[in-house]
Amino acid sequence: MLGSFTLVADGNPVPLGVDSRRLVAYLAIHPRPQEHAALAADLWPGVPAAAAQHLLVEAAAAVGIPSLFTDGDLTGPLSLAADVQVDLADALGLIRALPEIPATDSPDIGLLSADILPGWTAAWIAVERERFRQLRLHAIEERSLRLSAAGRHAEAVRLAEMAVQAAPSRESARRALIEAHLAQGNIAAAVAEYDAYEELLRSSVGGPATNGLDALFPPSPVWPVLRARRPMPRSAVQLPGLRAARGAGGGRRLVSGGGASRPY
Repeated sequence: MLGSFTLVADGNPVPLGVDSRRLVAYLAIHPRPQEHAALAADLWPGVPAAAAQHLLVEAAAAVGIPSLFTDGDLTGPLSLAADVQVDLADALGLIRALPEIPATDSPDIGLLSADILPGWTAAWIAVERERFRQLRLHAIEERSLRLSAAGRHAEAVRLAEMAVQAAPSRESARRALIEAHLAQGNIAAAVAEYDAYEELLRSSVGGPATNGLDALFPPSPVWPVLRARRPMPRSAVQLPGLRAARGAGGGRRLVSGGGASRPY
């Protein structure tokens, strides 16, 4: 269910038709037993009720694995059998467990790296996809902060980068990544993320943009900041306590409010 749809039985992939695939996916996302009428209406909106329920029974029978469903004869409410393993259920279990897992442990966070069936457009998927997306991103961000506090900086950065890649405009994801870089002592990378986020906001709103990340950087003008060794974007935002200046050779530098300038 995460990233793409695959049904595997006894170690072998099971090919399914479109309707059967949609039925199994629906039951994997909604684990409670589903009444035929409501299930058919969700899967075949706009189709007359009797025809939709007929399509439902055909789709279930075409799966060809009676043991996949709790009700093997398909006459009662439909749900997947208790012994069917669903990666989405595993991921939700990990999200619930993460706050109790010590930062010294290394659970498989890869379960939280993908959305539910990206590319599927049915309304019943979109709602659950967004709900899971918010849950997984929040869990990743919180885990990154805990790893930083425990001194596991490389892992904290990797997790925060996962969150930023999934949602580039999400401020809390950028905050987690900037904090992970700062905890690692990588100020240049933290500043680069700040600039990248500010540039993203600027381009998306078509004008000056602000965000709540300024407070992550010291307000004092005495701390040294080393920019990445590339020209500063024209739209780059000045960090608190810093201003841009040009040296005799035309190169740009960041200097702190009136103090000695440092090339970056």
